[in-house]
Amino acid sequence: MMIRKLVLLLGVALLPSAALAQMQALPASKTPQAVPTAQADEGGLTGSVTDESEWQDLGIAIPAFPTDQPVPTAAEGGNTEALGRNVARVVYNDLKNNGLFKPVGPDALPGIAYAEVVAPAFQGWRARSAEMLVQGFVKGAPDGRLTVGCYLYDVQLGSELVRQGYVVKPEEWRRAAHKCADMVYSRLSGESPFFDSKIAYIAETGPKDHRRKQLAIMDSDGANHRFITNGQATALTPRYSPDYSKIVYLSYLDGRPRIYVYDIGTGRQNLVTEGKGPTFAPRWSPDGRYILYSMAIAGNTDIYRVPATGGESMRLTNTPGINVGGSYSPDGSKIVFESDRSGSQQVYVMNADGSNQKRISFFGGRAATPEWSPRGDQIAFTHLGGNFRIAVMDPSGGNMRFLTDSWQDEAPTWSPNGRIVQFFRTERNSGKTGIWQVDLTGRNERKLNTPVDGSDPAWGPVLP
Repeated sequence: MMIRKLVLLLGVALLPSAALAQMQALPASKTPQAVPTAQADEGGLTGSVTDESEWQDLGIAIPAFPTDQPVPTAAEGGNTEALGRNVARVVYNDLKNNGLFKPVGPDALPGIAYAEVVAPAFQGWRARSAEMLVQGFVKGAPDGRLTVGCYLYDVQLGSELVRQGYVVKPEEWRRAAHKCADMVYSRLSGESPFFDSKIAYIAETGPKDHRRKQLAIMDSDGANHRFITNGQATALTPRYSPDYSKIVYLSYLDGRPRIYVYDIGTGRQNLVTEGKGPTFAPRWSPDGRYILYSMAIAGNTDIYRVPATGGESMRLTNTPGINVGGSYSPDGSKIVFESDRSGSQQVYVMNADGSNQKRISFFGGRAATPEWSPRGDQIAFTHLGGNFRIAVMDPSGGNMRFLTDSWQDEAPTWSPNGRIVQFFRTERNSGKTGIWQVDLTGRNERKLNTPVDGSDPAWGPVLP
């Protein structure tokens, strides 16, 4: 089958083999029934796009995904009919929470018949002021796997824009929903997808003066949460490898800092290096070959580079004071970091070999924890000036602007497509910490639900 027909006939199979699975053809309805008006509680279908570019407001309707026949499944909901509504809810929440759209979801819309998936009742949707329509289906197979179809229609034109299908194990049904949302987001925005991704962070419990800090991971929307470490050693600053197979993090046990690489597939972890002094902020190089970290020796803190498999470290900075951080540019040619060599914490950039170090932040206040965008066009950082705020600037230090204005927001990390910044927020009185996200407009914030307090978030790349 020719590759150019992929979006029409084939779906991306979310299986370990990454093989493609053909979607079964859906029956077309000869006379699609008009969609009746429902008692919507979400304010109608008036979309709102809050991006700096020239977005058009879009009314996006996402009804529940029907099934050909309800069959039991091990997935959430118990059968394919209930699961179809849950899949649509995940798609709806993904598109709503990214800050670009305000869609209407399945709980405020009438259901559709299975045959309508490929033959939408466009006239009825036009009457509801819908401009775009996301429909799909869920089918069960005898082997227990699920097929999830996803279609995007232009209601005004009465035409299909794109479709995909996914064959998943029951426990992976959320991946199909995220892939569907990614398809819609990319087709309408022209941006790269990011919903089918994972987040690593540090789960915190216990009193403020004796916190238990564990490495944990979850989906981009906070679902499928699990702890990786048991909390016997303090875990800090995790980061996903570029190929998503590993997580590097800092571990402190009995005051001894060690950098470990955790293999997600096998569950094994390997020691990369053991610091001779306080150690900070391990970061991957874009090719996954090296890890940057900072280490304090004899009063000075410098940035080092070590092979990801372990070995001899190379010092990249050698100045009095504190040099911390290290975030590579997407092409691997430069590193952004923080240093107090000028008398206060500021942001600097250097070549990947440590040469040509220069300061780029010259605005009021201090600057810390810089992180280069995967798009290469901006650097996010923590601005310290009275309170801690998340800010962004271009790689030359210009066009600085704030994205948040709370009491203590810090440690930004980017979504895979560079459109959302994730960070952790500390509450003023309680000291409780949580994982938050904000889009590049600074107007759309959301808190991720985690079972315990959270800090040091890290957003991984889109799953293969």
